[in-house]
Amino acid sequence: MIEQKALAYVNMWGVLGSLENLCQMDSTARESLKKLRKPVSLCFSVKNGPTCTFEFTNEGCKMKYGDCDSTAKMDFSSPAKFNNLINFSKPGIPVKFPVRTLSFLTGTFTELTNRLNEVLRPSQEALKDPTFREKNTLMTLYVLSGAIPALANYDSISQISASGTVDGEVLMGIKDKAYITLCVKNHQFSVRKDKSENPRSIMEFGSIDLAYGLFNGTISAINEMCKGTIYMSGMISMLDNINRILDRASVYLS
Repeated sequence: MIEQKALAYVNMWGVLGSLENLCQMDSTARESLKKLRKPVSLCFSVKNGPTCTFEFTNEGCKMKYGDCDSTAKMDFSSPAKFNNLINFSKPGIPVKFPVRTLSFLTGTFTELTNRLNEVLRPSQEALKDPTFREKNTLMTLYVLSGAIPALANYDSISQISASGTVDGEVLMGIKDKAYITLCVKNHQFSVRKDKSENPRSIMEFGSIDLAYGLFNGTISAINEMCKGTIYMSGMISMLDNINRILDRASVYLS
């Protein structure tokens, strides 16, 4: 069962949150940003749900928590209404919207979200290109970096796993490619998109192809752990709980 509030956090922190990574690694996204004449900061505020501001410049995108002096703002009366923005492109209520923001929404922002969808939900033909498959895999990791804390904090099933997770940092990543750090304090999760210097636990995938197979459910994690291609160390109970949350993430992101 999917809970709308938890899904709203997954969509905000995970899906839209990965725009900052897309704008770093994807040339098509960077070309869209070049069209900006001035920076735009767009706030999505969800009643009984998340509020985040997305700052767009010619150089990239940055997500910040809360309404950080946004130039434009859109309110949503419920988490379900916000989820309709992600699933059906249904906008919320414009609260603060300069005229130039409308052209940004229908132009650059739409181009970026369309490209994000192309990368995260690609055709089988596109995945034949190893470079594109790597981009898809890395972007999936970054979506999960937002989805894991969203579910740990707001999904009732994932909260059971979070309640049994001790404090500390968990380093999760793909060897020599990309890493995220999951931070746990008082059973609340947050994330940094960098490599922890002092992790309490580590879960590292040996290659892009391995991570791609694990994320898409075509490779058995247990078999790979037996082979040693998934490196795990430290407080294993933390990793067990995160794996349970990852199972929930696959339901929310399917």
